[in-house]
This record gives sequence, structure tokens and C-alpha cells, in this order.
Amino acid sequence: MKLKDKVAIVTGAGGGYGEGIAHYFAEQGAKVVVADIRGDAAEKVAGDIGAAAVACTADVTSSESTKAMVQTALDAFGKLDILVNNAGTTHKNQSMLLVDEATFDKVYAVNVKSIYHAAIHAVPVLEKNGGGVIINIASTAGVRPRPGLTWYNGSKGAAIAITRSMAVELADRKIRVCGINPVMGETGLTGQFLPGDDTPETRAKIIAGIPLGRMSRPLDIAKACGFLASDEAEFITGVLLEVDGGRCI
Repeated sequence: MKLKDKVAIVTGAGGGYGEGIAHYFAEQGAKVVVADIRGDAAEKVAGDIGAAAVACTADVTSSESTKAMVQTALDAFGKLDILVNNAGTTHKNQSMLLVDEATFDKVYAVNVKSIYHAAIHAVPVLEKNGGGVIINIASTAGVRPRPGLTWYNGSKGAAIAITRSMAVELADRKIRVCGINPVMGETGLTGQFLPGDDTPETRAKIIAGIPLGRMSRPLDIAKACGFLASDEAEFITGVLLEVDGGRCI
């Protein structure tokens, strides 16, 4: 119960990594705001968790929606200790010249600007609470970029740099800021990341580049987040933990 009595918001928690993080945090004693732009998905995950969770329909690209999300935590549980900026999106794996401007803008709005909105509305609340933890879900794509995902790679590189800068700037407010760099995982976006069709053969090529021999799973990311969010990591800030089966070695 390493997160006992903590209150956390997890964005993009209606599925994939976010769903895994929300469930694991609740198992570790936290109260969780399950936030997702898909309200029905958020409701389902919160319902599966039970009394320790509340659902919130939230668009992380919107300042007002993000403000309401933070208020949901205060209204439901009275405080906020942990914020996990997990919501993310990508473009199809293809030539960078084929990604249209609207898709580019959406990738940066969800993957980068959302961190800005979250900071604007959550940092004052965390500071008033005496401190807290922000965890940004970035990607190995920001560390070892590969062709076909150039604009996505750049968005995650930005998330990495922002995480480190936030950690330095917010340290005197007792707010730790860390990040996770997952390798490609088994989520709803997997097909978008793959070069070509989502076939066993295509997946095998990806897995061949991961020394531990498999893609990441939501529980892998959840456990790493649980450690960084806990008091066990009280002297850790500004780190980007690669949960990648050795991919970035």
C-alpha cells in the first residue's frame, strides 16, 4: 500500500497504460480520478475499480477542461497529491511529409500542450498541499527515434525536456517531476506505431529489437509510476525512467 491516502489524477485512463496505472494506484491505496476524453471508458474503468475511483470526462488539450479535472479531484477527495500525464496520441507510421497539419497539431496538443495545461492548473493545488508528484509519460521514441514517426518522436522529446525543466523549477515547491519512457506497448495505439500492417510478422520485427523479448504492458508502466509517485522515491526528481526491456541500450 505504498500510495495509501494519496489522491491521484491519471489522464488517458480509459484504456491502455492509463487504465493499468489507475488500477495499480488504487491497489496501492490511492484514490484515483480516472480522466479520459471518452467519458464512457472513464466510467467503466472507475466502476471496475470501485469506491476508490471517480470518473472524469476530460479533454487535456483544453485549459478549461483540465481545470475542471483538477477540481474533480478536490471535490471528490479533498486534495491532490499525484498527477500522471498519460494521455497521448500519434500519427500513423509513415513518411513525415505525409502527415497533414491537423494531425501534427493534434499530436502536439495532446502530447505537449496538455502538460502545460496540467501544470497551470495542478501546480498551485499541489503547492498548497505542501508538495506532490507529477509524472509525464514520454517514450523511448524521444530517446532513440526511428523513421516513420518523426513528429511523434519530436513531441516526446519535448515531453522529456519539459519534465527535466519542470523538476528543476518546481523543486523548491516540494513538487517532484519525473517521467517514464515506455517502449512500444500492447495498447490501442499499437497499430499506428507499426510500420505497415499489424501482423504477427511486423510485431516480431519490433520485438526482435527489445532485448527482454516482448513489448511493454500496462502493468510494467504502472509499477514504475507507482514507485516514482511513492515516498520511496522522495529524493528522485527529473529522471526519465526507461521501461523498455533494454531497447535503448
